[in-house]
Amino acid sequence: MDRILILMTEAGGGGHYASAEALREAFRETASDTCTVEMVDLWSHYTPPPLSSVPHSYRMLVDDLPWLYRILYEAGERSEIIEPLMTVAAQVFRFPVVRALKKYSPYVVVSVHPLIQQVVLRVLKSARSDVPFVTVVTDLVTIPPVWFSKAVDLCIVPSEEAFAQGLRAGLSQAQLRLCGLPIRAGFGRLQLPRAELRSKLELADRPTALLVGGGEGMGQMSPVARTVAAELARDSQRADWPMGQLVVICGRNESLEEELKSYPWPVPTVVKGYVSDIWTWMAASDLVVTKAGPGTIAEACALGLPVVLTGYIRGQESGNVPFVLRHGCGVYAEDPTHIAKVVSGWFGPQQAIMKQMAANAASLGRPRAAMDIAGEILRVLRESRVARAALAENS
Repeated sequence: MDRILILMTEAGGGGHYASAEALREAFRETASDTCTVEMVDLWSHYTPPPLSSVPHSYRMLVDDLPWLYRILYEAGERSEIIEPLMTVAAQVFRFPVVRALKKYSPYVVVSVHPLIQQVVLRVLKSARSDVPFVTVVTDLVTIPPVWFSKAVDLCIVPSEEAFAQGLRAGLSQAQLRLCGLPIRAGFGRLQLPRAELRSKLELADRPTALLVGGGEGMGQMSPVARTVAAELARDSQRADWPMGQLVVICGRNESLEEELKSYPWPVPTVVKGYVSDIWTWMAASDLVVTKAGPGTIAEACALGLPVVLTGYIRGQESGNVPFVLRHGCGVYAEDPTHIAKVVSGWFGPQQAIMKQMAANAASLGRPRAAMDIAGEILRVLRESRVARAALAENS
């Protein structure tokens, strides 16, 4: 059996983990009889304390120390800073990385995180390893240069903008593939009609806004949800305006879930914590209100849903807002009152605008991206196997 090792870490948010999960699922669907797949948080499991706790500090940095996070992120965009740091990190982490590689003995290594990738590439190079290495870029548009290494066998990118950045970074066209951002298989499977999905989820069959904040329930979800609900309640008093409803997915943010479940909502509202079938709730909705996370944007486009972006993390998500605006699949509004007016308008007299944005989103969607990426990696694996066989025959 061929062994595939997917390297990830939750440093930088849960999106990297979600992408790795989507890839593992795709491999299991397409090649479970020929491959085994291991997914490892290299940083958390193979570095000593206190370094091993760094991934868990991400949310604290973003929420409580955004200025520090921005400084760290911007430092990572400067090659004169990041290259020496990665060289030092490769020396420091050499033995943990070697230990992980020996344990899993992969036939191909796949990275969905730029910092993990740079360290492992340097270790493989110093060991003169011939194990092929594939990068799967999980940022949508704003791609720090640390993502792009000319040492990789293949770099898979999620957007045309990312492809162009890869070329500017010195990768060849043969090294780059545009496949989209890997999202879970549920987004690519045929869905029931929206009305049937709502019935299955015990929702009324009426215009539905879905509010999400990623796996960690980040962003200004509480004030946005309350303000949107109040606006929809006012709309419901008008004969020519349908009553809308809300679904709020709080992810692993238990305090937010508890707060919102106790709130006296003026319109029908469902509050959930983490859900394992987010695609079902999205497909039952008419629009998504979210921060500008790349995974949620890709998921919304896969289902042809327009998005209302409520904020973004400075640095890694900065380019996602103009991406959505440029492609006409959503709007950006930080003020809860403005957000509420947008949702109200889309449910009322501006339905045509919402439908056009939904069509634009669908044209961008790549619901089978994970399957396509898995196919590209399996091709690299086959080519490596052929090369090894030829080398053995000639030696």
